[in-house]
Amino acid sequence: MSDQQVTQVDQIARDEPLITPGMNWFVLRVASNKEDSVRRTLLRKIKIEGLTHLVNRILVPTEKTKTIKGGKQRITLKKLYPGYVFVEMKLEDDGRIPQDVFFLIKETTGVGDFIGTAGRPSPMSLPEIEKMLAASKAPEEAPTVKMEFAKGDHIKIKEGPFENMEGTVDELLPAQGKVRVIVTIFGRATPLELEHWMIGRADE
Repeated sequence: MSDQQVTQVDQIARDEPLITPGMNWFVLRVASNKEDSVRRTLLRKIKIEGLTHLVNRILVPTEKTKTIKGGKQRITLKKLYPGYVFVEMKLEDDGRIPQDVFFLIKETTGVGDFIGTAGRPSPMSLPEIEKMLAASKAPEEAPTVKMEFAKGDHIKIKEGPFENMEGTVDELLPAQGKVRVIVTIFGRATPLELEHWMIGRADE
């Protein structure tokens, strides 16, 4: 596995198989917030030890979310399966992890156990693999705005010409980072499209 393959391992090619022939996907429990460091360490060790024929892909599926607060935009990466790393590897004929791979993984900081019985991890089912891989190759598009409101929420406008007016959320417009609210102006229900950060919950 080349350095380029290591850095791009989570950008799975569209024509790459769900499961590499002779291997299976397994779920490794790891310490919270150690998923990325475990993945990087394992990929490096496997390459150094020449075990790429036994271990292929190692994934930590994530999604991008965009939050807007106080007019400031922040993009965060959220792990879809916190506390787990997905490992594609080949087992011995008796279902055990090859000894070299077993010790290499167990000696890595932050690693727990594979899901399954001791020494014999349980392979993931095909639907589980499809779901995990689909999450791993999510397109690198602009992340969606994470909305903290729902239709029908009672809100108060915090900024702008309608400051301190109260209303109701009518529609979320995440692609634009806006919320459509209904407020009463001069006795009439009037829809307004406001920036997400300009409103707050009425009870706050």
